[in-house]
Amino acid sequence: MVHLWVRAESRANEERVGLTPDGAAQLLKQGFKVTVEESSQRIIPIADYVAVGCEVAPEFSWVDAPDDALIFGLKELPEDGTPLRHRHIMFGHAYKGQPSGRVLLDRFQAGGGALYDLEYLTHADGRRVAAFGYWAGYAGAAVSLMCWIAQQYGEQAAPVHAYPNAADMRADLLSRLGDTRPNALIIGALGRVGTGGADLCEAMGMKVTKWDMAETASGGPFPEVLAHDIFLNCILARPGTPVFVPADAKVAERKLSVIGDIACDPDSDFSPIKVYDRTTTWADPALRVHDDPVLDVTAIDNLPSMLPAESSEDFAGQLLPHLMTLGALDQDVWGRAGACFKEAVG
Repeated sequence: MVHLWVRAESRANEERVGLTPDGAAQLLKQGFKVTVEESSQRIIPIADYVAVGCEVAPEFSWVDAPDDALIFGLKELPEDGTPLRHRHIMFGHAYKGQPSGRVLLDRFQAGGGALYDLEYLTHADGRRVAAFGYWAGYAGAAVSLMCWIAQQYGEQAAPVHAYPNAADMRADLLSRLGDTRPNALIIGALGRVGTGGADLCEAMGMKVTKWDMAETASGGPFPEVLAHDIFLNCILARPGTPVFVPADAKVAERKLSVIGDIACDPDSDFSPIKVYDRTTTWADPALRVHDDPVLDVTAIDNLPSMLPAESSEDFAGQLLPHLMTLGALDQDVWGRAGACFKEAVG
């Protein structure tokens, strides 16, 4: 019997979940054991999981879960340095040279556990089997627009918050916008993230320039980025990624005043945006990297949490068919993810 343990998220403002009650019901029907922790912030009430037959555990009790339980969450674990003995399914952010990632991998080595990183669950051709990309792009474009609106009043963006749904988010933005609309350049416009970003911008009546691999194949430089009001980066950092915004862009002649780094990997060696080096937060969404002319960067690494209901339903639906195959962890998507972990720990 596969025992899937859905843990509560410990990160503030993280209301998402990777398994819905409907999905849990399907796993139970297939003979899985499903335990769901209580949560003070999850968008879906624990009663909905109880109603389909899931067992309930106290919040953050996964550390005492049976050895054979697969611990399923989304964002990072508490950084307390304790060895990790379980097999975890989560976004580890540990394979691109991130300092915190090395610490996480050391914890797995110390405890004998393993990481099945959701970012590295892929089909044989390398395509990810499930991603929050669309809603990351949608929310990232919204926050970037909030930054631009604040600049029009000589301010920086105020704290952001979650919305019940995308319609409420759009209504809020329209209430803040005047008659003028910024334009935007999106790199990675053909992917899930870029599509979400473009959809939000176009819903706001903005003119959008859409670039993808063909437009960036030259490797740069890309002066067109500086000629737009808003630039949205939707390309994951990886070896060979061109630099879209060099460090000297701060002092260059430019129209650009907001960078939305939706891919959000500033501490990677391969980051294509060289004017900043840390993520931003819900409380402080805009990092001002230059004053005259103004240039703000927004880089929030859990953007889909601004739309937790829609993003959870979307992601959980994509992932469920692969959760159904957890009984064969050495095969297909799980086998490939496991191989990535083994390679990372050496």
